[in-house]
Amino acid sequence: MSLYDAIESNPQGSVASSIHDIKESVRRAAERSRRNPVDVAIIAITKTVSPELIMEAYNGGITHFGENRVQEAAHKVQVLSGLDPQPTWHMVGHLQTNKAKLAVRLFDVIQTVDSVRLAEIISREAEQQVPVLLQVNASAEDTKSGFSPDEVGPAVDRIARLPYLQVEGLMTIAPLTLDPEDARPCFRQLRGLRDSLGLRHLSMGMTEDFEIAIEEGATILRIGRGIFGERKG
Repeated sequence: MSLYDAIESNPQGSVASSIHDIKESVRRAAERSRRNPVDVAIIAITKTVSPELIMEAYNGGITHFGENRVQEAAHKVQVLSGLDPQPTWHMVGHLQTNKAKLAVRLFDVIQTVDSVRLAEIISREAEQQVPVLLQVNASAEDTKSGFSPDEVGPAVDRIARLPYLQVEGLMTIAPLTLDPEDARPCFRQLRGLRDSLGLRHLSMGMTEDFEIAIEEGATILRIGRGIFGERKG
């Protein structure tokens, strides 16, 4: 049997059940915020996840997938190239400049543009419009990449002028804490930046804090463990 005929999955129904639960949580959070749930996209993060489980998520209604590593994505995009309609692939991990050429051929959206230099290289390698988000280190953590909030405005001005790049929004990773409420100031700051720049998208919120992110205006959620369970490896 081919991949499309037989899917080797998690415990039976777990991915579909998790997707249902996530969508319900998204709906409730959107309603609390007087937002329409259809304005919030769920990106299933597939780092270390097998193509078989990605297929299960696709069959469960997920159409956006995010990968952290270019080489890992290359294998999965090829294996799943027969899907119709094709899912949308997002680069959500740190992108090294020497992987930019392959990245622009694999991904539909690059969410982690964290320097003007990287944007220039993506622009040079691109052959068609590439939607990008600028990564903002809103929590000012030394371990995270991204523009500082003060750098974002000038960076958008420069990057928006580059050929083939379409700046659609901002993304951030909130501090990992035990209380999801601790992420709210970070998300609120990013929303203010987005609004001041007249951009469309806010990629923020993961398994632990996505409901807070929705309340603060997220349009893109990055959910891995909440869909696929604990990561293996």
